[in-house]
Parts: sequence; C-alpha cells; structure tokens
Amino acid sequence: MQHFDLAIVGTGSGNSIVDERFADWNVALIERGTFGGTCLNVGCIPTKMFVHAADLAATPAASARLGVDSELQGVRWPEVRDRIFGRIDPISQGGRQYRVEGSPNVTVFEGTGRFVGDKMLAVTSAGTDEKTISADRFVLAAGSRPILPAVPGMADVGAHTSDTIMRLETLPKRMVIVGGGFIAAEMAHVFSSFGTEITLVTRSGALLRQEDLDVSRRFSEMAAERWDVRFDQEITSVERQDDLIRVHLNGPDGASTAAGDTLLVAAGRAPNSDLLHLDHTGVQLHPDGRVVVDEYQRTGVEGIWALGDISSSHQLKHVANHETRIVQHNLLHPDNPRASDHRFVPHAVFSSPQVASVGLTEQEALAQGLRFVSATQDYGDIAYGWAMEDTTGFCKLIAEADTGRLLGAHIIGPQAATLIQPLIQAMSFGLDARRMAREQYWIHPAMPELVENALLKLPLSD
Repeated sequence: MQHFDLAIVGTGSGNSIVDERFADWNVALIERGTFGGTCLNVGCIPTKMFVHAADLAATPAASARLGVDSELQGVRWPEVRDRIFGRIDPISQGGRQYRVEGSPNVTVFEGTGRFVGDKMLAVTSAGTDEKTISADRFVLAAGSRPILPAVPGMADVGAHTSDTIMRLETLPKRMVIVGGGFIAAEMAHVFSSFGTEITLVTRSGALLRQEDLDVSRRFSEMAAERWDVRFDQEITSVERQDDLIRVHLNGPDGASTAAGDTLLVAAGRAPNSDLLHLDHTGVQLHPDGRVVVDEYQRTGVEGIWALGDISSSHQLKHVANHETRIVQHNLLHPDNPRASDHRFVPHAVFSSPQVASVGLTEQEALAQGLRFVSATQDYGDIAYGWAMEDTTGFCKLIAEADTGRLLGAHIIGPQAATLIQPLIQAMSFGLDARRMAREQYWIHPAMPELVENALLKLPLSD
C-alpha cells in the first residue's frame, strides 16, 4: 500500500492546491471523472460560452424596436458546440497530462475513491485492479453531481442533465426543462435563443425563488412571456412515445402533459460525499450530505479538510477557489491557520435578463428582525437604460437605516453580473452607502449610474 503526505480527492479547485511550495511533498491526486472538475467541463465555463453565443443570436429579435432591422439567418449548432469544447477539452487533457507527466511528486489515480479505514482510500477503476493508499492528510474536493428525481419513467427516457445537454448531436426542436433554478433559466435562454421551443416545468410558483422576492417575481413574469412556463407542477411520470418524451404533470388546474424531443432535468445537485464512504474515516455529514467543516475548512477528523461543492452550501466556483486558497495556506502553515470569509458571497444567473445578488434579500432581513431601509432604481430612469429602452430591469439595495451599511444588493437586467461588483466591494470593505455614492465620481452616462442612483435613493437617517 502506497503512503502519501497528502491525498486530494477531486481535480477541480482541489487541483490548484499543489504548486511549487509542495515540491517536497509526496502527493496523490484522485479523479473519478474528467480532469478539471465541474466548472471547466460541464459548468461555468462552457455554459457561459453558450450564453454569449445565445446573446448574439437573440439580438435581432430585440433590435427592431430601436429602429434597427436585423435578421438571424441560422445557428450552426455543431459549429457552436465544437468551437466551445474544442477549446475546453484540450485544457482538461493538458491539465491531466501535466499532473501525470510533469509533476514528479504527484501520483494520479483515476477511478472512484472510497474510504476503507482511517485515512485509507481504495480507488476502483474499470478494467484495473483496485489500489489502496493511505495519507497523513486528505483534502476532500470531490464536488457534486446532478440529481435525477425518482419519478416513474424518468431514468428510462434518455433524460439529459447539465453534464450532457451541451454536447447534443443536433439542436432540439422542442425541449422540456424540469427545474426553476439558475441552470434551468440559463439553458432555457440558450436553447430558445437558438430556436428551440421551450417548456419549463417547476414545482414552485416562481422561478429563481432563492432571489429577492421582487427579482424572482420580475424574472418569472418575463420568463412566462418568452417560454411556456408551467408553475406549481408535480411530475407524476415520464414516458417516451415514438420521437417524443412526454412529461405527465399534475397542478392547480389538474392533469396536463409537456412534450418535447429532448428532456433536460435541472432539479438540483447533490454532493459526492456518499461515494466516499466517509463513515469509515469518521468524517461527519450535514443532513443534506455536505461534509461538515469549520471556518478553517477542517473536518472533525485531524488532518482531513474539505472544500467546494462537497462541503459548501453555495456551490459556486468562486467560493471553491477561495476555500482552496484557505486550505492551501493551512496545509503549509498549520500553526497559523486562516479562516474562510463567507460573509458576502455573490452569485449571478446568466439568463436573459441577467440576475446578480449579494447579501441579504428583503425577506431575509425581515426574518432577522433587522431595522433596514431599501431603494429601487429602474434601468429606464438612467440615461443608458433610457437609451436601451429598458423597461423591466432594476437595482434594489437594502441597508441599515442608521449607519448606511449595505446589507444586500440585487440587480436584474443587462450586465447585472458586472454592475454588482462595486457593491460587493463596498460590503466587503465596509464602505457605507453615503460615502460610496458621494465620495467618488460616477461616469455619465454609463450604466453604473444605476448603482449610484439606487444608493442616493436610500432613505437614510441624517
């Protein structure tokens, strides 16, 4: 049995831990799937490359009301797909090759790892003998995977998840999407912009329901104008009939059916902790399967850390990257550990319109009994938004009434993911709304005036 100084399970953000400072460490790297993790291969990066192409495809439909007549002549799906993965796949392959051939102190094990004892991991790979290793330290960075609901027929009809939908051979004519979160919203935008007819099925009464209520309502209204959205639906069964997949539903108006040639299930993700048999090494789990860690990313077992989707409630790449830097430091400096900072974790939804958020929603501030004020600024009431004829987007801010300290920021509209960044910065470094609005220049008539005017609207105490 081989013994290592450090074993890292997962090659997403976990792969970034080992740099030149670990040159004298004997390191094992275990990967059950594709090298590079979710973000690179099936998540953030390819989806946003598709979103950019979708934004371009959707432009002609919106330009006529501004006096510009343009036409979408077609979408060459295989060319779009192959351009994207023609860039991504070599990065994944190159990362693997670098670790296998260019990192002499790193041994790569390809297969599914599971603990068989205290800090002992067995790695199983198809067609090879099982190998068991041990290590003084482990980092659990094995990520998460899409959930396929236990609905009769769901597993038998060739349903896609975010892992597979972007590599389709042909562009679907009709697609049913199950889910109401960010993956469903982004993929609905991508495929509808390319010409696919979308039916979106959600069990709740709104889309993006984790957002501030005003944002969720606005997005839901706009989505219902663009796609066939079925709210408050329970899926009773799924079946394939000839070339169609039929999703049988039960909702407030009784039974109905959604049909398409392709089914995408975007019903959430589950941490891969169950694959690791963590009970054999004493690591504790939350009820939802996430690994329990403290502020230093340590599990309850000495010498075992965890990071990213396997332990985080956020399931965001920028959070995993932050936690990677924390774990890296704490491995190298065990007597001077650093804590993760999860105070102001932002996120964005790259649909149409974009959505971005950081901090508390209004409903969360109310639930906590905070004394706060809020303000909303419409895109249409700033010069650049006026130029775009935007009538739906807005920025909503929540702040402490006395101090002006920002508690939350929520934007729905063009470039929301970019516009929110100065608000993240202000919250992270303690810049209050008064100073942020008054003690710097804001370029006129640029889009950030949306943020400036929202700040000025906050009814703060003198």
